[in-house]
Amino acid sequence: MSLSARDLCKNYNIGGTEVRALDGVSLDIMSGEYVTITGVSGSGKSTLMNILGCLDTPSSGTYILDGSDVSELSDRELSRIRSRKIGFVFQSFNLIPALTAQENVELPLMYRGVSKAERREAAKRALEIVGLSDRAGHRPSEMSGGQQQRAAIARAIAADPSVILADEPCGNLDSSNSREVMDILRDLNRSGKTVVMITHDEQAAKKAQRLIRIADGKIVM
Repeated sequence: MSLSARDLCKNYNIGGTEVRALDGVSLDIMSGEYVTITGVSGSGKSTLMNILGCLDTPSSGTYILDGSDVSELSDRELSRIRSRKIGFVFQSFNLIPALTAQENVELPLMYRGVSKAERREAAKRALEIVGLSDRAGHRPSEMSGGQQQRAAIARAIAADPSVILADEPCGNLDSSNSREVMDILRDLNRSGKTVVMITHDEQAAKKAQRLIRIADGKIVM
C-alpha cells in the first residue's frame, strides 16, 4: 500500500500562539518500502506519523493513501482503514495489564467482530511470527519489556495489515531487545509489508531502505 503526501501543514494553537508542527511536507512511500523518519524531539515526526496513520488530519495539504484522498473519506472509512490496513506499534506498548498476550493480540479483532475461532488462530500466528508462542498465556507484568513490545507487534500484525507504522518502537528497550524488534520489523518488510518507523536512534534509522530527516516541520533530507 503506497502513501503520498503533498504540502502537508499542521498548525496548533498553544496558549494563544499558533505553532506550525508541519510546514509543507511532501513525500512518497511506495508499497513494500522500509522507511525511517528521524529528527530531534519536537521536529514534527510524530505529528507526521499520526497523519500518515489517519489518527490526525493536516491543516492543509493532500494525503493520498492507497489511491484515496484521505480528506474525502468518512470517519467510518478511516476507522476501517486503521483497523484493517494499518498496524500501529508505539513506544509505550499499550497492552492491557489484566489480559494475557494472547488476549491482547485478539482484542482489536474482537472489536471488529471476528469470530472467536478466527481471532484465536490469527493471534496464534502473530505470536509465532514474533517468537512469543511460549508467552501467550502471560500477562504484561509477567513479561520483559522486549517481550511486551513483541506482543504489541503481534497485536499490530494480527489483522494482516499492509502497512506497519512504528513510533519509537525501541525507545523503552535495551540494545539486545532493540535488535530483536528491529529484526522483526525487517522480516515483516521482507514478507511484503510497508514499514514506516519513527526513531531518534541513528543506528536503527540506518537499517531501513530509506531515511527521511525532518527538522522544524520540514523534510531536510
